[in-house]
Amino acid sequence: MNNEKRIYLDSAATTYVSGDVIQAMMPYFTTEYGNPASLHSYGREAEKALAKARAQVAAAINADPSEIYFTSGATESNNWLVRGVLSTNQVKRALVSKIEHPSIINLCKRLAEEGYKIEYIDVDSSGVVSASDLISKLSKPAALVSVMTANNEVGTIQFIKTLANIANERGALFHTDATQAIGSVAIDVKEMKIDALSLSGHKIYGPKGIGALYIRKGVDVGVFLYGGEQERGKRSGTVNIPGVVGLGAAIEITMRDAAANNIRMKQLRDFMIKEIESKIDGATLNGHRVQRLPNNINFSFRGVEGESLLMTLDMAGISVSTGSACSSGSLERSHVLLAMGVPDELAQSSVRITLTRSTTKEDIEYCVSQLIKTVKRLRSMSAFR
Repeated sequence: MNNEKRIYLDSAATTYVSGDVIQAMMPYFTTEYGNPASLHSYGREAEKALAKARAQVAAAINADPSEIYFTSGATESNNWLVRGVLSTNQVKRALVSKIEHPSIINLCKRLAEEGYKIEYIDVDSSGVVSASDLISKLSKPAALVSVMTANNEVGTIQFIKTLANIANERGALFHTDATQAIGSVAIDVKEMKIDALSLSGHKIYGPKGIGALYIRKGVDVGVFLYGGEQERGKRSGTVNIPGVVGLGAAIEITMRDAAANNIRMKQLRDFMIKEIESKIDGATLNGHRVQRLPNNINFSFRGVEGESLLMTLDMAGISVSTGSACSSGSLERSHVLLAMGVPDELAQSSVRITLTRSTTKEDIEYCVSQLIKTVKRLRSMSAFR
């Protein structure tokens, strides 16, 4: 079916690159293309751009610029941090929540095969990490606790300050994957006692292939890549200056406009949730109703297979997701929903809708109208109910 109307509602997977970010990046592709490791004027200009971007990222989370390391994205940041802490610490045990991103979950499966001790922290039915379970599991020494700030599938925001304090008081380092939370959740790594934090550019209207890892001074995560001593000898390789500049610009713009954007998206989010719940029987909201990202909507529709719903909406020009984009090629149930105790049949019928800065009320109304028709038609055709 051809449909000229196109509405993108999958910003949790990726966002477009904003015009202001592209404008900031362009000189570093064309005229200011020096290597920051070079000593001549081109290199010095690149080094200035690198320092500015490092300061921009640091300012967003109240870190020191010297604590910011640029990476290819949050997946790399997560892998470096978790493996690095465990490999350099005498204690070879880590605790992670059951609803972490696959870049944590799949890494931990591998680490367990290598002999490291990995244990998983429970969550409740709304996706909130259990502080009591964390306290219980920290009765034995652990090198690291890793809990994402906000979940990429159901949008639940964690009580990170509380969890970080619990970890710190019991001698464990605390790491959070803040990829989905930057700009939506206030983060102060000093005040919240966060020891390490991961983020990506392409979730905040910046370029793909660039991210950052905050590592508090004094935390040893070892050397990730050996080579030319870039990133203070921790992650060698020629720095992606256009990407770094884009990340710096994106995070500065995101923080500047956060309050207005969050109010607007929260209003649209709540409007859409109300419309779906009032007009579609058998629709169940997944995730915390209040403590959730302002742009995240995740529903299970009883009697509908999620992949079929996604594909039918796509033919109507609406782009949504059935879960984490990094694992969308798999038909396995969402590990996030299963950890929350969502029954298999509802986990299989879930759809994630994540708004963008440019989403309008008209977009929401069109999406709801298509959902109503699609759910009704799929239910009439399917034995999955």
